[in-house]
Amino acid sequence: MVSVVWLIPALPLAGFAILLLAGPRLGEPRVGWLATAASAGSFLLTLITFGGLLGLDSAAEGGAGGRGGRWFISTLFEWMPIGGLEVDAALLVDPLSMTMALFVTGVGTLIHLYSVGYMAGDPKYSKFFLYLNLFLFSMLMLVLGENLVVTFLGWEGVGTCSYLLISFWHERPTAATAGKKAFVTNRIGDFGFMVATFLLWTTLGTVSYAGLATAAPTLATGTATAVSLLLLLAAAGKSAQLPLYVWLPDAMEGPTPVSAMVHAATMVTAGVYLLVRLNPVLTDTALLIIAIVGAATALFAALAAVAQHDIKKVLAYSTISQLGYMFLAIGSGAYVAAIFHVVTHAFFKGLLFLGSGSVIHGLGDEQDMRRMGGLRLAMPITAVTFIVGWLAIAGVPPLSGFWSKDEILLAAWEQPDIGPLLWIVGLVTALLTAYYMSRLTFLVFFGGQRWDDNVHPHESPATMTLPLVMLAGAAAIGGVVNLPLVGDWLVLEHFLEPVLAHPLHFTSGTGTKLILALVAIVMALGGIAVAVGAWLRSRIPTDRLEPALLENVFYVDSTISNFVSGPGTAAFEAAATVDRKVVDGAVDGVAKLVRQLGQAVRPLQSGYLRHYASGVAVGAIILVVWLALRGVS
Repeated sequence: MVSVVWLIPALPLAGFAILLLAGPRLGEPRVGWLATAASAGSFLLTLITFGGLLGLDSAAEGGAGGRGGRWFISTLFEWMPIGGLEVDAALLVDPLSMTMALFVTGVGTLIHLYSVGYMAGDPKYSKFFLYLNLFLFSMLMLVLGENLVVTFLGWEGVGTCSYLLISFWHERPTAATAGKKAFVTNRIGDFGFMVATFLLWTTLGTVSYAGLATAAPTLATGTATAVSLLLLLAAAGKSAQLPLYVWLPDAMEGPTPVSAMVHAATMVTAGVYLLVRLNPVLTDTALLIIAIVGAATALFAALAAVAQHDIKKVLAYSTISQLGYMFLAIGSGAYVAAIFHVVTHAFFKGLLFLGSGSVIHGLGDEQDMRRMGGLRLAMPITAVTFIVGWLAIAGVPPLSGFWSKDEILLAAWEQPDIGPLLWIVGLVTALLTAYYMSRLTFLVFFGGQRWDDNVHPHESPATMTLPLVMLAGAAAIGGVVNLPLVGDWLVLEHFLEPVLAHPLHFTSGTGTKLILALVAIVMALGGIAVAVGAWLRSRIPTDRLEPALLENVFYVDSTISNFVSGPGTAAFEAAATVDRKVVDGAVDGVAKLVRQLGQAVRPLQSGYLRHYASGVAVGAIILVVWLALRGVS
């Protein structure tokens, strides 16, 4: 049944087309239900395709790049037959694309359902679901694309939808500015993607993933490193790594379902997917840089999350930090661990964002945690499900976050030379994660009432709480996808291995693994304990726990803004002046000179035959005299 793969992106595209043409006439809530049905149908077709993939004969089918395994290519049509460049509009069904498509459509459907209730009453209700279906189509093209060009189509599509959804409430100046900021920042990453694609094409003659996997070993080391670093630039822009992270915190200006789907569970993991997909190209030097960038981002964002007061800003910096974990895994060669964390993160971070949206909905759009407190009684379903997400991201066993984080920390530990340093950074980040998420949970759901008397918190409708319950279940047991409980063939590690050029096999003994896991558990519990003392029992002066340096995120964003609005603007204006007066002046000067020369010789073109005959005669005389003089000499 893998041949139905084209229907997976086709359904949300059809939903987008219907809503574009008839959305306003359908009205609320039919628009929401139609968009949700399109997403749910896409999820069902993904399950069917996944089953078909498992049914392929591994021995008969060649894996991508000839490494063995199950895969299938569905060619829709010939797209770019230009000289030696032949690009098909084709979709790739293999373990990696199916893993991504399953959680994109599954979590996406729950977020669509959640949005039916969350966006109720919004005057742009139809437009919101139109954008959401378009985003889902774009994300599916990104992960199902058989080559870099199709992936780039989806890559640009999700970027466009991100801009549209961040600035959805564009009448707010902050939302409009945030949308533009995200759009501009992501263009930097897009530059890396395009140049890497051009470089791969010129050196290997293909942009197909199967072809790239086969030809990658023939790449010169310098070229492969350059391509790898360009891919890192692309991934850093989309997945909000240092220094291109600045757009993601501001992206919280969009509706909360957007934050959950686009900026937590799916689009921001596109950079991780790209690096894992092109893992045969990555060199050791590039992997080391990727690991360092990931570790630095994870720690930096975790420190920033410690001192934020906006509930969505805490989760935004948390997302950046968790994405740093994924980059650390890739840089450590643990590609399966990176995808494993992508999956578990989609569950618990989608849950946490939707839970925060339920809180905001119940408090009349309040987002400041200092004006919450004690909501576990007024919003019991939201509270219980949120607590599951909190414990999962904190790394408390046996919830899903523990298993994926533990694999990343183990992979970091096993790296030569700087492995222990990377492990320590990851461990400190885990401690901070447990602390700031506990702080958030305690401020929102525990303690006394801190909201105004005219605010009446209430539980969200069933369309919002049902997705919370389902995501809580996935966040709790999602770790089983990489545990050999059912059979090796269903374990994520073995499922993905055929797609990887150099699968990582841990070398640490059982004793070392247990010790490292216990240390991670102790750190997680330690972070929770510190938060209990600081925010529940108030034994620690809490006003000293939120230094301005952390609250203002080390002043990085403000420094960039000041530079752009000050020296940056002056530099741009100077460049514009040079372009206008020097470059344009030189061009205009050459044009003026040519025009004057033309006017000077214009009399020679009188149109009278006698003038031309005279000119020929004079020229002949001059030629004869010149030849005579040369002959004399």
